[in-house]
Amino acid sequence: MYGIALDLGTSGFRAQLIDLETQKVVRTAMTMRHPLPGGNVIDHLDFALEVGEDIANNIILDAVKKIIETLDVDPANIQKLVVCGNPIQLSLFQNSEIRDLAFAGKNMQKRLGVENVDRSARVFPASELFKDVLDLPNCEITVPPAIAHEIGADALAMMIETDFLNQKEVSIVTDYGTNAEMAIKVGNRIITGSAAAGPAIEGQGISCGMIASPGAISDVNLEKDGNEKDCWRLTVLNEKMEGRPGDLINPVTGETIEKGKIEAVGITGTGVIAVIAVAMETGLMEQPPKLPNGRLILGNGIEITNGDIAEAGKAIGAIRAAQLTLLLEAKVPFETLENVYMSGASGTYVDSRKARKIGSCPDFSRKTVQFGNTSIALAREILLDESRLEEVIALAGTIKADHLMMATSETFKNIYTCELSYWTEGMSMKLYKKFFKMYKYPPLPEPVENAVMEKRVVRDIEDTGSVPVEIVEDVGITIEFRVEGCIQCGLCNEECPENALVTIERNGSFFASCRTQDCLGTSCRRCARICPIKAIDFKNIAIQTTSELQKSGITGGIY
Repeated sequence: MYGIALDLGTSGFRAQLIDLETQKVVRTAMTMRHPLPGGNVIDHLDFALEVGEDIANNIILDAVKKIIETLDVDPANIQKLVVCGNPIQLSLFQNSEIRDLAFAGKNMQKRLGVENVDRSARVFPASELFKDVLDLPNCEITVPPAIAHEIGADALAMMIETDFLNQKEVSIVTDYGTNAEMAIKVGNRIITGSAAAGPAIEGQGISCGMIASPGAISDVNLEKDGNEKDCWRLTVLNEKMEGRPGDLINPVTGETIEKGKIEAVGITGTGVIAVIAVAMETGLMEQPPKLPNGRLILGNGIEITNGDIAEAGKAIGAIRAAQLTLLLEAKVPFETLENVYMSGASGTYVDSRKARKIGSCPDFSRKTVQFGNTSIALAREILLDESRLEEVIALAGTIKADHLMMATSETFKNIYTCELSYWTEGMSMKLYKKFFKMYKYPPLPEPVENAVMEKRVVRDIEDTGSVPVEIVEDVGITIEFRVEGCIQCGLCNEECPENALVTIERNGSFFASCRTQDCLGTSCRRCARICPIKAIDFKNIAIQTTSELQKSGITGGIY
């Protein structure tokens, strides 16, 4: 018999098939994108509220079905499925109440009658959820508990799987992803929060970006060529998600000096962080977001532009602003920060020294520790040991977590404004610090030069099984919306950062069509903003069935 550990991440899903008798990982599968439109959980929530929770749930279950089919196991032999994720992802997966997550205000929640939604642990038969989607006759689903509004099983996992909870010194743990859950521990007090960092932190929203997967550039480092000139050595993930030497390149000219052992096909968020750090250190970028000639060339069709730097800066700035806000909220001096824990794929593959250099990890902490995908690790532990769930439930009940909503924090707004000015408008760090002083915040400490750097894993999922990681690429469905009066200027297609839009004509009317997994959703909507006649209205979204798509010559739909 088998079990499946499933991580419902904001940027994609990861799953592991585990032999329950031997307790060994048989194989691992992952999606390249999330099946719903959007670059963060708010986008996914917005989509579900606009088109219907049932539709959003069907799309997610369809994606999970494709993952399970990729794992190549008889569904009748699947005995357990343990799922981790944030409250929004788990609620959409279970098709349970989400309106309380959309409205943080207590008055609105009370008006809607959703002020006390129960998100404790659940164990229930898979047939209850997967009816008419996938026959799992002998399987039960386990969902760990949530703690607070934005803090769910994945955030609980990052605290449990690291040694964060055991620390007496001031410590911060962050799950580096599009939603960037984090927590600070000061004595016995834990304050949680999250920053909607957006898709760039995991490589999406970047012109040649991709999530951490085979072929992704995960790091770059300085290396001399035969003439003792500075070049960049790429590090590229292989099929086992291990970093291997890629090409040696000149990033200004794009010349390949020496071929590497593995070909790059794109760049993940950690690679972008490395590019920024090395460009700053070498003087190629004196002030973000300006690059020489407006771009750096890392390979055939792989470029980082000024726009990419600005996009990544928004994510980096959101994380730094949230971490500083937690320290200020906890009323502890910045200098007392002892430990910083980094989890998630981005937290695993990033060079922590480079992360400290550019600010996505506090450079004034005395120690930085990198962990892997703690969410799937917790799911795997619960899968193999039922008593582990009871421990997690007990721990969730004892963690008296104060939750800080960054969206309503004046401190976060002030700091993030400075971050945006620095990363997108070219504001100097000197002026940044002046604004910090104006807001009456304590000065930022000097970087700790001899900080301890500890990396406890090589890959975000340490054990992926004996076969290469399976990539499930097509996990979305097709949506379309009528574009009344469309003049066929093509600006929407050109503006789309994911090349997701297809404009079609049907019976004299024009429609814009795209796959949900390719659309960046509410956080983007560049197509709507660029349209000269304002023809694009996302309120008119329609879901296309397979037969309708076939008539239009487009493949896809809910199967």
